[in-house]
Amino acid sequence: MRRLSRARKAPRDLVLRARMVELSWAGQRVPAIADELRCSPKTVRRWLHRFNRLGLDGLEDLGGQGRKRRITESERSRIIGLVKQPAPGRLTVQAGGQLAAEDESGPPEWTLDALAAEARRLGIGVGRSQVRRILLAEGVCWRRTRSWTKSRDADFEGKGRGSSSSTPARPRARRSSAPTSSDR
Repeated sequence: MRRLSRARKAPRDLVLRARMVELSWAGQRVPAIADELRCSPKTVRRWLHRFNRLGLDGLEDLGGQGRKRRITESERSRIIGLVKQPAPGRLTVQAGGQLAAEDESGPPEWTLDALAAEARRLGIGVGRSQVRRILLAEGVCWRRTRSWTKSRDADFEGKGRGSSSSTPARPRARRSSAPTSSDR
């Protein structure tokens, strides 16, 4: 216990708890231990009781603390996999050269709302904000930006050069720090 209470490579919380036990063995009372270690007496009592009940293992942190995940890793993977698939309302060129969508009423592009709705349809109870957090955590881009600027059609011609402005941009004037009309 003395070695652990003076360890430099052990986790700080574990060293602090071992120090509590060591000071208790030295005959100090709980309020004195709390003052010396700058914690509450309730904390000291809790760790001493746990040490008495479980021994050295009682000073370790218990696993499984905090809120449990509501959706599993496989469900998270399914949500991420949705982004890689074309949206159900997206137009695709069919064998005859016609444009058609898998589901005309579906969204043409994935949005957070559309992904959340599709996940709920698959039986995954998830909201829009949760879908966003999942995709951001995985670094997945769910938006397809500027889809209107490119075309695969060989006969398509772009708009051409942008037009020049007829009037020059207004220069940004420096604001004077001197008072203007308040001196009158």
